[in-house]
Amino acid sequence: MTTFLCSPSSSPPLVSYTNMMSDKKKNNNGNGIDIGVSKRKRMSQPRAEEVRDIEDSFSSFTKEEAFKLRVGLLNWYDHHHRELPWRKTFKQQHTLQQEEEEEEVQKRAYGVWVSEVMLQQTQVQTVIPYYNRWMLKWPTIHHLSLASLEEVNEMWAGLGYYRRARFLLEGAKQVVAEGGKIPKMASMLRKIPGIGDYTAGAIASIAFNEVVPVVDGNVVRVIARLKALSTNPKKSVTVKRFWKLAAEVVDPIRPGDFNQALMELGATLCTPLNPSCSSCPSSEICQALSISKRDSSVAVTDYPIKVVKAKQRCDFSAVCVVELLGFDTMLDENPSASKFILVKRPDEGLLAGLWEFPSVPLDGETVKSARREAVNQFLIKVFKIDTKKTCNIVSREDVGEFVHIFTHIRLKLYVELLVLQLKGRVDDLLKGQRNETTIWKCVDSDSLSSMGLTSSVRKVYSMVQKFKQKSVPSKHVPAKKRNRTSKRN
Repeated sequence: MTTFLCSPSSSPPLVSYTNMMSDKKKNNNGNGIDIGVSKRKRMSQPRAEEVRDIEDSFSSFTKEEAFKLRVGLLNWYDHHHRELPWRKTFKQQHTLQQEEEEEEVQKRAYGVWVSEVMLQQTQVQTVIPYYNRWMLKWPTIHHLSLASLEEVNEMWAGLGYYRRARFLLEGAKQVVAEGGKIPKMASMLRKIPGIGDYTAGAIASIAFNEVVPVVDGNVVRVIARLKALSTNPKKSVTVKRFWKLAAEVVDPIRPGDFNQALMELGATLCTPLNPSCSSCPSSEICQALSISKRDSSVAVTDYPIKVVKAKQRCDFSAVCVVELLGFDTMLDENPSASKFILVKRPDEGLLAGLWEFPSVPLDGETVKSARREAVNQFLIKVFKIDTKKTCNIVSREDVGEFVHIFTHIRLKLYVELLVLQLKGRVDDLLKGQRNETTIWKCVDSDSLSSMGLTSSVRKVYSMVQKFKQKSVPSKHVPAKKRNRTSKRN
């Protein structure tokens, strides 16, 4: 399952929950923590009065279970959390909030926001370098609000799920337009584009210490095992139950650290296939573990139940890397003179607003002649490029094919390289751009290499570059002209 986390940093270790209790017993000079009050607060966290159905009553955490979970989990987290660039512990954060200006608190909330969005559907180790580069370029929400979507997409390239980046930019612009302050309450955060229940809870609890829960895949797995819940975790009614259960146990003093501890537990110990129950700080109250000890036919990993994934849709696409040479241009004598056509995808849907090589959807597995005919029609319609009238074909070769996997789509791409020598200048082609429904541009190889392209587009370009090194003739001159030159010699 996917991990979504956020929390502590490399500063001094956080005082453990157990130490906090013993410190208070030792003194009464105002420097300790009133554990009597803290304990009562944790044990009697106010809950909304509501009529519970039988199932909810059965699955609720008792006060004793909630207390044991909070104490054990926070103490474990204080000693074993991973050091990540976006994390700050409660003690560090509490001290900073007393000393820092509101601007720094907002900057910290912005960092939590960015990290939580990046961590959705993406592994922690993949996110770390992206997060560091992002915060270096846009250290505050005000800096991000001035960025363009193209700049953001370039920075995001390789992380996937590009809709997240667009929503992050739109959210930043909205916050700045409404005064520049990130809301401190989850209910207000949910009004920002791209922020749902999980992200709102994470920002509010971690950055602003609001006592609200978070529920991601790791939390679902941990709670399902703690309560031995075997219902389908994907059903909406079950999801609501998990949110209620998470709300019952969230720590009222350190909600941010507790939420992160719960996710950390799922990411490092209570894993999908190989849970480390002997090291788990919550094993004492884990019902799944208890059942597995009594019944050898039951395993902890039976919870939550495995949900059959929806079958991926199979799509097919012909990708044509069109390389344009101006009049009398020879590629190997002046490599920067050639241009590549890039097309911008629609602003809605899959990979919205991103650049790619000209692509044509196919009905299924197709022969080469049918793919080329589809590409030819696309070139005429969109670019007014007629391979029989407006240019000469220098070379046209099939480069290869590969499969790119999206969440619900298995896309097979057929890649070809089409090198054209225009009968005019490359710039003249751009002047004649009249198509209103498709946005496109020509870029040189240097620009193409530095652009923020999706992993599939980069793979296409890499395939083409390798193919050219092996197969492309030394001079991109039409075959007829090369023959004439040879005869003269």
